[in-house]
Amino acid sequence: MTTYQGSCHCGRIAFEADGDLTQVLQCNCTMCRRRGHLLWFVTKTNFRLKTPDENASTYRFNTMKIAHRFCPTCGVGPYSEATDPQGNPTAAVNARCLDGVDLASLKVIEYDGLHK
Repeated sequence: MTTYQGSCHCGRIAFEADGDLTQVLQCNCTMCRRRGHLLWFVTKTNFRLKTPDENASTYRFNTMKIAHRFCPTCGVGPYSEATDPQGNPTAAVNARCLDGVDLASLKVIEYDGLHK
């Protein structure tokens, strides 16, 4: 298992996540499509903020189940928080915000979030 470092653009939000990053989900919902997110899902126990939680703002829409976290300074959305279908707390990390990741090497799974 690898520990990845990530942040928003200005560094006000910084985090680390543990796991094996081989694939990401590319959702076409109105939020992900506009922001260009490539999502890597990790359990909340494998996700740790290195900066205070209050450094991030939260945006919810539609079903209000996902807390889309973003930086109020630079505007970047490095992760979201929700629960998986089994009810486990989960972080959806934007792989574009991880240091040293070759995005072209990742398998991209298309997800039709627009029609869900």
